[in-house]
Amino acid sequence: MLIRMLFTVKSVTLPLKEYDCAMLKRKIETYLAKWKGSEDRKPLVIKGIRQCGKTYIVQKFARENYESVVYMNFILEPDKKSAFTGNIDVDTIILNLSALIQGSRFIEGKTCIILDEIQECKEARTALKSFHIDGRFDVIATGSLLGVKGYGKSKKKNEEEGQDSVPVGYETVIDMYPLDFEEFLWANGISEAVIDAVKSCFEHERAVPDGIHKAMMELLYRYVIVGGLPEVVNCFLETKNIELIYKAQRNLIAEYEEDMVKYADEADKPNIRECFESIPKQLAKENKKFQYSIVKKGGRASQYIGSIQWLEDAGIVRRCYNTQITELPLEGNSIKECFKVYTTDIGILMAMLDYGTQADILKGNLLGYKGAIFENLMADFLCKSGQKLYYFHKDSGLELDFLVRFKGECVILEVKAKSGKAKSMTTVLKNKDVYHVKNAIKLGQYNVGREGDILTIPLYMGFLIEDKLADVIIPDVDLSLLTTI
Repeated sequence: MLIRMLFTVKSVTLPLKEYDCAMLKRKIETYLAKWKGSEDRKPLVIKGIRQCGKTYIVQKFARENYESVVYMNFILEPDKKSAFTGNIDVDTIILNLSALIQGSRFIEGKTCIILDEIQECKEARTALKSFHIDGRFDVIATGSLLGVKGYGKSKKKNEEEGQDSVPVGYETVIDMYPLDFEEFLWANGISEAVIDAVKSCFEHERAVPDGIHKAMMELLYRYVIVGGLPEVVNCFLETKNIELIYKAQRNLIAEYEEDMVKYADEADKPNIRECFESIPKQLAKENKKFQYSIVKKGGRASQYIGSIQWLEDAGIVRRCYNTQITELPLEGNSIKECFKVYTTDIGILMAMLDYGTQADILKGNLLGYKGAIFENLMADFLCKSGQKLYYFHKDSGLELDFLVRFKGECVILEVKAKSGKAKSMTTVLKNKDVYHVKNAIKLGQYNVGREGDILTIPLYMGFLIEDKLADVIIPDVDLSLLTTI
């Protein structure tokens, strides 16, 4: 009965090319509701990789919560840019939009204006300040390439094109990602009761019942194959066909590569693509540190570091930095020139591998490459929960897959594709006076268990590893203690 409940999948009636994310519940919806409920809300800017579902979720939220919705996409409708030229006071903008968008209604306090792909219209981004000060209309902007627009251009050129026009202090910027594993479970019809049971097992270090454990591992393998990009997830839910899933992933990668050509400086275009295409080879190495010589023989940091930044700003990859010591704060101890590179969505990596790898995952036939895939899976979990990535490596060969802040401490994360001892982790834990690490979490094809300082959990629990800090109120200073000298 439980297994049947786990695998209940809602039906999808729309054809693949016209995919609808209606069944894809997203966590950002909760944030949007809180944003609308705040009294002094600023215009909201949502950043995220192409095709992560920004446009759909914003339109859905606006339709459900506002009497009037005014939508424009600056890529598909470049003529709408003219509404923001000249004076950028709200009255003028509204007048212009009324003329450009037939049937548009601007009702004070009841209208949401959606500015899609706002990176294409610098004047619209600047106008967010005016909208905030005016306060009559709510504005939500989205941008796929906000971080990379203007990349490779001179400072003077950026200023001329208005790249310095960001209204600092008058907007709220948040990141949106493809579906995380929990959202993927929702999409597959997994009930909150089952997910809560898994969370409870993690929190109380209790073994997951065998039936749930087996089903969750199977769902995890499907998440590895599919990833979290909504179009691909819907393809999976509709067809379960690996070939079609792979084609959908490859089509999206083609879009990302097109962006590399469209938005990068001419001299950087081949470098960005070469860096991107080298990622599977980088992760296949024993030492997964990013090496420029793998990108191209004789490659140097000065040649490619900007390309990696471009890919990271576009939301396609995330760097995982080596740390000097295994202590908090991890960011303060990171070594910026020493890093690994993972795709932010596991599905992107899978699409970059040979066709057939997906079937091998289901069969468990990946041999040595399985470790790289599951490491990237952990990076996917951490990225989508908003965490930065860190690892630890010494020239002696000692290496820890990930370091995280968990329950206020620096904790080791070791990802094991197969059963076996983690020698580096054991060494660090045995030498607490040297490394100052007290606890570790080992993820693999296990159930929950503990052995001393090591908590063992199944891979699918990786999405639960997050430092949830309670609200801390700074107490008032007792001014009565102050005395005159």
